[in-house]
Amino acid sequence: MEDAEFVRLKGFSKHNPPLPLYTDDDAEETIKLFSVVEYRVKTQITKDVTAKFIPSGHILGAAFIELEFAEKKLLFSGDLGRPEHPILVKPDQITAQEYDAVIVESTYGDQMHQDPGSKLADTINRTLARGGTVLIPAFAVDRTEVLLMQLKDLMEANAIPEVPIFVDSPMASAALDCYRQAINETSPEIKSDVRESSGSDIFAMDNLFETQSVSDSKALNHLKRPAIIIAASGMATGGRVIHHLARLLPDSNNTVILVGFQAPGTRGRSLLDGAPSVKMQGGYVLVAAEIVHLPGLSVHADQGELLSWLFDSGAKAKQIFLVHGELDAITEFEKVIRRTYQGQIHSPIQDSKYPI
Repeated sequence: MEDAEFVRLKGFSKHNPPLPLYTDDDAEETIKLFSVVEYRVKTQITKDVTAKFIPSGHILGAAFIELEFAEKKLLFSGDLGRPEHPILVKPDQITAQEYDAVIVESTYGDQMHQDPGSKLADTINRTLARGGTVLIPAFAVDRTEVLLMQLKDLMEANAIPEVPIFVDSPMASAALDCYRQAINETSPEIKSDVRESSGSDIFAMDNLFETQSVSDSKALNHLKRPAIIIAASGMATGGRVIHHLARLLPDSNNTVILVGFQAPGTRGRSLLDGAPSVKMQGGYVLVAAEIVHLPGLSVHADQGELLSWLFDSGAKAKQIFLVHGELDAITEFEKVIRRTYQGQIHSPIQDSKYPI
């Protein structure tokens, strides 16, 4: 809604008037359709279909799903989290049984994540040394939380200076409150050592500021000293990060850190691929700022973690379907799986059908 109003005022849209894809009212109506289900308990979906939602450690509430129907059993990984998430417990292991099909994500099926701490610190330090600002496009849910934990650790270790950190996303602030609530309520999804901090704010820093209003966001355009700005969206497709990019990209003193998967066709992907300019706000913006990619800050499982989830429990799959990944990632992941797996592996395409 903010984006639609902004482009209306600036005249950037071919639509008159430009309208948001959805509104607060649409979201409220959708929420009425939600049903709460317990983890690890079979839920009747229809007369003939049951589903069991099992913690996947990706974000709060994330689950992989066992689906049963007509004497068939399917397993959907969904977005699979990482064993070393700083806040959430690791994903459940799948049960040692036979599945007719396992549908598994392959976002990082061709990569092993590296510890991002030292590279993040080095990037921030050299940016601040030249008087620049660090801008981090980040997904509002979970990625912002992970980033803040990492930045807090680096500052407490004196690895980076205590400069102002701005979380410029109302949705990210709302998500932070959800995580704070889960910690204070000692949710079983939260790691035990984090649960022990119940009653205190694990994200609290004297130099952390959460902006809410549009005017607060615009005020960041007039910062007089170096800072770190975290703003949605994570692939720079919309949200408040856009006006920060428009201001910061043309200055070589600044740095944009990409901390998640960047889908083809997004501004984030264009920056990752080295585009000399990117289109936004009705024109093209020069890219002179330093662009740094830190996939190790992703909360998607890497190749080794995906393999462990698939095979360490002794579970068997008649067929494996690789989804949610680019072609290179799927191709490499399939090669690795075939070293030990003798069943069928598919990379399904739109409108394809497979017998189970």
